[in-house]
Amino acid sequence: MIFRVARILVYAWTFPTTCAGLLFFTPTRFGRVHARVVHGVIEIHGGVATWFLRHGTLLKGGASAMTLGHVVIGVDEFALQSSRDHERIHVRQAERLGPIFIPAYLFASYLAWRRGLDPYLDNPFEREAYGITS
Repeated sequence: MIFRVARILVYAWTFPTTCAGLLFFTPTRFGRVHARVVHGVIEIHGGVATWFLRHGTLLKGGASAMTLGHVVIGVDEFALQSSRDHERIHVRQAERLGPIFIPAYLFASYLAWRRGLDPYLDNPFEREAYGITS
């Protein structure tokens, strides 16, 4: 019982960020959208999710996947499968930070960039997800 209540609270805490991810589960002219739930996380690929990851991020060449609360968007099924462990760490980060996850992530990238570092690879959220310690 206590575990269920705790899980409900975690989902509620991350709900604002999850809502942002659910926006990618909308039919558009960008193609068919696919979604499924894997271990409590909604995985979405195709449609606007694929377009956004290829053209809407600041990463050169785009991104293969991205976490928004309890939603992970990917360019395709293979990207979701191959990045699942990495993205689940971001899900846990979102669970810890709730609605401030996205601003905190962006601010960490900004700080890395201002220090002359790589805003993606030197972002502490990415370093944790890649298992980089130092």
